[in-house]
Amino acid sequence: MRQKEHINPDASTEEKIKAAARAVFHEKGYAATRTRDIADAAGINLALLNYYFRSKEKLFHIIMSETLQQFFKSLIVIFNHPDSTLEQKIDELCARYIDQLLREPQIPLFIISELRSNGDALTQNHRINLRLKETVFARQLKERIEQKGGTPTEPIHLFLNLIGMTVFPFIAQPVLKQVAEMGEEQFRALMLQRSKMIPQWIKSML
Repeated sequence: MRQKEHINPDASTEEKIKAAARAVFHEKGYAATRTRDIADAAGINLALLNYYFRSKEKLFHIIMSETLQQFFKSLIVIFNHPDSTLEQKIDELCARYIDQLLREPQIPLFIISELRSNGDALTQNHRINLRLKETVFARQLKERIEQKGGTPTEPIHLFLNLIGMTVFPFIAQPVLKQVAEMGEEQFRALMLQRSKMIPQWIKSML
């Protein structure tokens, strides 16, 4: 019997599908996205999409995994850098995240929406390789508090303040623009200001 011919996948087509899926999933979420939407955005037929990724669910898990890794990768690298100070870590985290979210402002709402819809399954399938208490950041924070004779503080509190101050404005962007009567350029300028101001506020808490 003739052996089935092996077809080498076309990396450019695969990446084109993933880029289209990322854009559609980030905008609509899993439930509202159809495979037809992704195929149309990629400029291919549905059969070709199914050949590469088989199902919407499989493609979604790939995109979700890459999105989470992208979102947390900088944080992990910054928090575990052995040579930067606590203050430098705070500066770099705020600058990197605001720069990333200005380029892809839909990411926080996408992650939060999907976690609310199916949080248990997503956290089981897409674990983040970060143990906050084991980071250089946590050690430096503990040493700083001990030097100043302050009350021991869990690093999660400072982490939540950093992420909340940085990410929340992008989640609430439509409301903020309306309340403050600002357009896209004004919002961008505001976020760039916050990239300088948030580290000052965080450091004052220390």
